Amino acid sequence: MPSSHDENGLDEAPPSMAPSSILRELPVTERGLRTRRALVSAARTVFERSGYLDTRLADITREAKCSSGTFYTYFSSKEEIFAAVLEMVQEDMLHPGMPHVADDDDPAAVIEASNRAYLEAYRRNAKLMGLLEQVANIDPVFRVLRQRRADTFIRRNARSIADLQKRGLADDAVNPLLASRALSGMISRLAFAQFVGDAEQEPERDEQVSMDELVEAVTRLWVNALQIPRR
Repeated sequence: MPSSHDENGLDEAPPSMAPSSILRELPVTERGLRTRRALVSAARTVFERSGYLDTRLADITREAKCSSGTFYTYFSSKEEIFAAVLEMVQEDMLHPGMPHVADDDDPAAVIEASNRAYLEAYRRNAKLMGLLEQVANIDPVFRVLRQRRADTFIRRNARSIADLQKRGLADDAVNPLLASRALSGMISRLAFAQFVGDAEQEPERDEQVSMDELVEAVTRLWVNALQIPRR
């Protein structure tokens, strides 16, 4: 996976999807780790099935086949175990974005591969991404972390766009940061609409669109917007 670098060449690690400060330290025994993993896995199942607001701790312990006492050994609240669920999947959602394009690479092909990686990761975790949207609307802590993480990827893509502009491979009249924010936002909202959606608000959502069609559409829009040549 390509790394994100700032202007000085230093890694810019995206912030966590969850407030790590509320999580307890991991158990020191293998048995404790297994029990914690089982609780987190059960919590993800219940959250995705019932939604965040309607999930009860009793539902999670029932799914994990453990007692409430066991739950409180590892977690103190629904918020904490939801944070643990997000932490578990955030590496999968650490999509490559738009990495640096080497001199002998085809920029359009790199963008296409990056878009595909993001959309496939979003599809794998679609229910959880929908839950994060729900929680971010009611919990300011999750909302701030979600925005900070998005901003990290936007800045990374802006640096890549600026690099292409310097090399004459993209429209140099476009503000790189604004372009990145607009294009990144377009793709993330499309992913939400296509893979999460809302049956009542989006009755015409086309579930028959293939991944190849989605990737081609967003890549064409991205490439055309920046006037990047396609080989």
